[in-house]
Amino acid sequence: MYYPMYFDPTYVLVLLGVVICMVASAKMNSTFNKYSRIRNHSGMTGRDAAEQILHREGLYDVRIEHISGNLTDHYDPRTKVVRLSDATYNSTSVAALGVAAHECGHAVQHATGYVPLKIRGSLVPVANFGSSIAWPLIILGLFFNGRSSAMFINFGILAFSLAVLFQIVTLPVEFNASNRALKILGNSGMLYESEVKDTRKVLTAAALTYVAGAASAILQLLRILLLTNNRRND
Repeated sequence: MYYPMYFDPTYVLVLLGVVICMVASAKMNSTFNKYSRIRNHSGMTGRDAAEQILHREGLYDVRIEHISGNLTDHYDPRTKVVRLSDATYNSTSVAALGVAAHECGHAVQHATGYVPLKIRGSLVPVANFGSSIAWPLIILGLFFNGRSSAMFINFGILAFSLAVLFQIVTLPVEFNASNRALKILGNSGMLYESEVKDTRKVLTAAALTYVAGAASAILQLLRILLLTNNRRND
């Protein structure tokens, strides 16, 4: 089939990945905004909930810090710090408690030696390097012929595959942290059952952004394989 020189049909995969990520991000933002307006029955802030959860789990060596931004919440295993964003730290919404509990879920994973978290942590440097070096290697390979071309292209594919693997391994880590969060919030009585259901919707929407990221990365890898396969056939 003939395509104009300026048209690369594999761009459809890139666009599909972009659309998936945009839809997931929009769903996350709308869901969080909805439940960030619903105050939890106890009036507990995200910071209060995080402290109570950590102490409940026996984690007295994990600090809680305020970080600027919206939904920039994260747990740093290197310094054992749960960082809560503007939308979470002082908020009393059910959404804020869900996010805070989720990040504490990562702290619990770290403390208990949760294997997928360890694997993800070990993949961080190689995934970052792989995502930055993959395309330069592949493009370099296109300027060569024979074994040199195959070598650069194969190394490029391997490098990008490591970045994709990181995205895939992230999924069980995030889902597990959310499950831990919901269980703790429900069993501790910090949230009523109806509030836990609302929080579950927030964390599910957040999890979909990671699913979208993994799907986009896989589509990018598929595009690379198609492009390099066409190169080999030529």
